[in-house]
Amino acid sequence: MSNIAASLLKVARESPDGVALICKSGSGWQRWTFRQLENNVACFAEFLRGEGVVPGDRVMLMVRPSMEFICLTFALFALGAVVILIDPGMGYRNLLSCIGSVKPAVLVGIPRAQLFARLFRAPFKTVRRTICVGTGFGLLGKELPCPGKSTRQLALTPTQADDLAAIIFTTGSTGPPKGVRYEHRIFQAQLQQIREYYQIGAGDVDQPAFPLFALFSIALGARAVIPDMDPTRPAQVDPQKFIQSIDEFKVTYSFGSPAIWNVISRFCQERELRLGSLRKVLMAGAPVSGELIERMHAVLPVDAEIHIPYGATESLPIVSICGREVLTETWGLTRQGRGACVGRPLPGIEVRVIALREGAIGPFDPAEGSDLPGGVRWLPPFEVGEIIVRGPVVTAAYDNNDAENQMAKIIDGDGFWHRVGDLGYVDDVGRLWFCGRKAHRVTTANGTLYTICCEAIFNNHPQVLRSALVGVGGAGRMRPVVIVEPQGRVEDAPKLFAELREMALQHEQTAGIVDFLIHKSFPVDIRHNAKIFREKLASWAERRL
Repeated sequence: MSNIAASLLKVARESPDGVALICKSGSGWQRWTFRQLENNVACFAEFLRGEGVVPGDRVMLMVRPSMEFICLTFALFALGAVVILIDPGMGYRNLLSCIGSVKPAVLVGIPRAQLFARLFRAPFKTVRRTICVGTGFGLLGKELPCPGKSTRQLALTPTQADDLAAIIFTTGSTGPPKGVRYEHRIFQAQLQQIREYYQIGAGDVDQPAFPLFALFSIALGARAVIPDMDPTRPAQVDPQKFIQSIDEFKVTYSFGSPAIWNVISRFCQERELRLGSLRKVLMAGAPVSGELIERMHAVLPVDAEIHIPYGATESLPIVSICGREVLTETWGLTRQGRGACVGRPLPGIEVRVIALREGAIGPFDPAEGSDLPGGVRWLPPFEVGEIIVRGPVVTAAYDNNDAENQMAKIIDGDGFWHRVGDLGYVDDVGRLWFCGRKAHRVTTANGTLYTICCEAIFNNHPQVLRSALVGVGGAGRMRPVVIVEPQGRVEDAPKLFAELREMALQHEQTAGIVDFLIHKSFPVDIRHNAKIFREKLASWAERRL
């Protein structure tokens, strides 16, 4: 049997009285031990089973980060049900489309979610049972009971490694969000990578800005502190509250997007604060600048580590690099337009770069240096192409989406490769460099421009907070436009544009860029608040030019 909920049972046996979870409750904080969490999970599983939830049922979980979220997720895993997780901030249209595509049988959600389901009935038409997490006054489905105080042991439904455990949706930063199928084996493989590569385990205290990562911490025997913040708006985190819980609970590691750490690091520097308990910081979701790494190292203990994992919802983590290597070896090259170095493949992960190709790629059994079907070929070091990956953390399919599966997967014997959707290259020491999303490349009459490479050049200007390269016009004849989000108010836009043009002329890849625009606040994804929605900016630029 392979059930990811078994990891909770294991740590509850090994450390029953250890504090597993800390959450904000009213004006204070509430704590639960591993034994108490197991009891809560067992109570919820028993209740859900009594309400007719059976193995294989698709259960839409719409609950805020909390003890209930953690324990309901483990309870559903234990039952052999399929947990459906969707970011609520992706917008009504995307949210409703995602819900309709996965056809949930059960809705477990807070009162607001239950009202939402009644307002938009069509996507929820497959729901046969609703469970209200909170007070529904008997109108919003049967209410989830408070866990009993008596100690109960959790019983696991026998599941296999390839049985579906969850469907987790992508952010939709380059198209409609897609539901990614997570089997129990994927969660097990991710746990192993986090435990062995990042050395996370019992004795650690985690403060994850992304709620799902609290599940990993608890499964590894670490303590999870749910921060007092809105996880759908990480860039708007209250730094004082985030830092206060780090200090109060002696948090040793924390995962968050660059948007969060930008806020936290600036707040600490302005007030000369240090995050004395943190030993590891993980940043992911978008390229991480050297300036951010430097600011974070300045407020962390001298021996603290910054890790920057690379991957996607479909495959995470697959590559990683530490902050000190970025500062000493790669950041200077990034600023010159060479792309962002994301590091070396993790153990058991194979990453390759193939020649850029549109459309699906048929099955192959590649040999080093040989041509692949349809003219596809492996690329040598330093040649930009499409990144593909295979390994134990790489998911096999999207849910109910054969068209995307054909586009994203390449059959290779008994296994498969996943097309990440990113462009990049491998250097002469085996490190992967990220050059931008495949969908965001700008194809001009004079060649192809890559977003991350070109933007890094303009980001060197002191008035530029960040920039975005977009293309206006049809493929192969796009007009490259650089949009800048400024650091504060721009008093003299023509002067700024002239200086950016001068910077462009100093590099071959940007020499043909002559159009610049100012946008006060870039649209970004809801999960990390860091991935730029370049498609929206391209439409905006087309209207302005």
